[in-house]
Amino acid sequence: MTSAPIVVHRPSPSGGRRVTVQQHGRDEFLGTAYSDHDLVVFLAAAGVQDPDGILDDRQWIEWRGGRAHQWSAA
Repeated sequence: MTSAPIVVHRPSPSGGRRVTVQQHGRDEFLGTAYSDHDLVVFLAAAGVQDPDGILDDRQWIEWRGGRAHQWSAA
């Protein structure tokens, strides 16, 4: 694997971050997260086992355009 299958994109100007997951060879939009809790809910709904445990695992999640766990616009 060349990159993490889950991407938390940069914070939007109004806050929140898009979350995508690579499934079946394409990126699927899971939703816009405004907190770690939102992200965990999206991951659980996508079938990720132990979503709380992978939030800081770079093999699973790539945080783009901002610090990990930063939800407001910069």
